[in-house]
Amino acid sequence: MKSVRIWDLPTRLFHWALVLCVTISVASAKLGGNAMEWHMRCGYTVLALLAFRIVWGLVGGRWSRFSSFVRGPATLSRYLRGDMQTGEHAGHNPLGALSVLGMLLWLLAQVATGLVADDEIATTGPLVRYVSGKLSSLATGWHAGPGQWGLYALIALHIGAIFFYAIRKGDNLVTPMFSGDKRLAGDVQATRDSWATRLFALTLLGACAAAVYLLVGLGDG
Repeated sequence: MKSVRIWDLPTRLFHWALVLCVTISVASAKLGGNAMEWHMRCGYTVLALLAFRIVWGLVGGRWSRFSSFVRGPATLSRYLRGDMQTGEHAGHNPLGALSVLGMLLWLLAQVATGLVADDEIATTGPLVRYVSGKLSSLATGWHAGPGQWGLYALIALHIGAIFFYAIRKGDNLVTPMFSGDKRLAGDVQATRDSWATRLFALTLLGACAAAVYLLVGLGDG
């Protein structure tokens, strides 16, 4: 067994920043009133984080790339039969990959509908002027209804999986997301996590944040 860097710092910071923003977003929506300003800000931040993660999934470290964990049905079947070696899924296993993709896509849908939502009280999305009233109404209904409850279900599933792997399989999924390292047997390729890659990631995040700022600013035009 040896310690191997699996999660680069940008991926770890993305993960915990997303957890924080989603938590504040949910809490502020429940509080309502002036707290909705924070709900909106967190939504914009989540969009920037998601955009960054999608790009980082293409150019990031070894185990952060989608190509390292997004697999087909055959690979999923091999994993469920126990035929995969640890080195093949040192990052997200095939089941975890489905959870990651589901969460990313669901959050994107939540943010997208929030951008054009209108509660007809005090809060409207910045891009509501660009869609019809009917589409805005549908988006609002989804955002506050199925979209919200679906997000809760995905979060519960995610937390449940963490406990399942910890208790039944003895696989701690949380600590490596803090430290970046896993203790693994065999020859497992470590991810890139140098200061150069971190600076590159920071530049990408800045570009994503700027793009979101410009997108939101369209509502002021």
